[in-house]
Amino acid sequence: MLGCVIQVAAFHEVHARVVGTKGFGFFQSKPATGFSPFVVTPDALGAAWSDGRLALPLCSYRNGALIGDPNAGPEMHFSFYELIAHITRTRAFTAGTLLGSGTVSNADRARGYSCIAEKRALETIDGGKPVTPFLTPGESVAIEMLDADGRSIFGRIEQTVVAATQPAPGKRARAAPAE
Repeated sequence: MLGCVIQVAAFHEVHARVVGTKGFGFFQSKPATGFSPFVVTPDALGAAWSDGRLALPLCSYRNGALIGDPNAGPEMHFSFYELIAHITRTRAFTAGTLLGSGTVSNADRARGYSCIAEKRALETIDGGKPVTPFLTPGESVAIEMLDADGRSIFGRIEQTVVAATQPAPGKRARAAPAE
C-alpha cells in the first residue's frame, strides 16, 4: 500500500513541438491553464481505476472535431504506482507534486490520437513525411474524459492557439520548421 494520496487529473500539452516551433521543457509545455479544473481520488473512479491505471477513453478535439479517443488504461506501460515508486528512487516526491503518465495512445490507430507530434511521426514512418499540420494561431484544441454515464470527470480543457508575441528573455526567435 502506498503511503500517499493519489489524485487523478488531466492536463493538456500544447507545446512548441505541436505548434511548429523549437523548444521543450516542462514549464514551456504545460502552463498552469492547461490543467484540468478538477481532480478526483481513485476511489471516486470506481471500476475504471484498476491496478494503478484509469481505463477510460481520453477524447481529444481539434477545432471541435474528435481526433482521437484512445483508452488511457489498458496499454499504459507503467501504472501510476510503478511511476511513483520509480521517481522516488531519484528525487523528492512531496505533497503537491504533479506526475504525468505521458501521451495516451493505443496500438489500434482507429482510436485516433491525442498527440499531434506522435501522429506526425507515425505518418513519417508510414509514408516518408508527415501529413497532419502543426497547430496554427486561431485553432482550438481540447481534451476531456467521460465516465461510463457520459459525465466529465475532470472538466474539459480547451485552449486556443495564439501567436507568440516575443521570445522569452534571453532567447532568440526561431522560425517554424519546414514541412
